[in-house]
Amino acid sequence: MNFSGTLRINKFACFTLLFILFVIIYWRSNGGAYPTDKNEIINLKTLLTAAIHAAEYGGSKVMEGTNRDLIIKSKGKTKEGVNDPVTDADQASHCVMFYGLSKTFPKLTIVSEEHSINDPKCEDQEPFNTDTPPPQHRMIENMNNELVFAKDITIWIDPLDATKEYTEGLYQYVTTMVCVAYKGIPIIGVIHYPFPPDNPQTYWGWLAKKTSSNIANVAYQVEYKENPRVVVSISHQGKVSDMARESFGPMTTVTTAAGAGYKVMGVVNGSYDVYLHATAIKKWDLCAGDAIIRTVDGKMTTAKGDYIDYSPDADVKVNEGVLVTRYNHDFYLSQISKNLNNKP
Repeated sequence: MNFSGTLRINKFACFTLLFILFVIIYWRSNGGAYPTDKNEIINLKTLLTAAIHAAEYGGSKVMEGTNRDLIIKSKGKTKEGVNDPVTDADQASHCVMFYGLSKTFPKLTIVSEEHSINDPKCEDQEPFNTDTPPPQHRMIENMNNELVFAKDITIWIDPLDATKEYTEGLYQYVTTMVCVAYKGIPIIGVIHYPFPPDNPQTYWGWLAKKTSSNIANVAYQVEYKENPRVVVSISHQGKVSDMARESFGPMTTVTTAAGAGYKVMGVVNGSYDVYLHATAIKKWDLCAGDAIIRTVDGKMTTAKGDYIDYSPDADVKVNEGVLVTRYNHDFYLSQISKNLNNKP
C-alpha cells in the first residue's frame, strides 16, 4: 500500500475557519459594535406602549390645570406678534412625559418643547409600564417585536400643544404629543386629546405596521382636488388664506384652527384635504403628526417639497413652511410652487 501521496490543504476551508475564529475573538474582546448593555437595544413595540402612556399621563396633568388658577408666563412673541405663553400645566405635563420616558429608556435622546426645572417630583417620576398598553390599545400586544439600536432613536415630545388656546378655554385644540424618529425619520406618532366632550381620545400610528382603531378610513373624494378644504393657523390666517386661494383657486374653503396636532389629525381623519403653514414652526409640533400621516400613506413636507429631518442634531425649526395632505400631495405642491414662482 502506498502512503507516499501528497497531502493537499483546502485553502478556502482554512481561510473560512481562521475568519470565524477572528470574528469570535473580536466580539468577545468587545471590539465590535454589538451592545453589551441591554438598554442600548430598544424594542419599538414597548416604546410605542410607553409613548401612549406618556401622552395620556401628560394629558391628565393638562386637565388638572383647569381645576386651579394657572400660573402663566410668556416666552415672548411670535413673528406674527402673537403672545407665546407657557403655563405650570405645560411644566407638569413635561415633568411626567420627559422623566417617565427617560427613566424607562435611559439611553434615548429626548427633545421636549419645555425645559426641565429643578423639581424633585420630576426626578421621582416612575418608569412607564411597557408590558401592558392601555385597555383601548391592547391590539399592540399582538404586534411583533422590532429591535433597533438606541443610538438611532430620537423622541420628540410636546407636553401641551396650543397653550394659548388652553389659557383661553379653547380646549378642543389642545393635545399632548410623542414622536419616535429612527435615523431622523418619524416612524411612531402619538397624539392625545385630553378634552373631547365625551372622553379623551388617543390616536397613534406605527409606520408600515398599524394605526389605532379610531383613525378613520378616508376614501379619496375627487371633487375636493381642485377646490380643497384647507386648514390654516389662527395666528397668521390672513397671509396663508390668501396663499391658499391663490394657489388652489378662489373656491377653496379655508378654515382656521389652532394646534399643529389638531390640524394634522383633521387631515388624517378627512375633515380637511390640506394643512398649509407658511411661517417657521418647531419640530415637536410636527413630528407626531408627520409619523401618523405617513402611516395612512399621506405626506408632510416643507412648502418646497422636502421631507423634514428629525435627527437630534438638526435645527429644531422648519423655516420653509409646511404642507400636509392625505391625497394629491404632489399636485398641491406644484400649485404652491407655481404661486411662489409667480411672485414678483
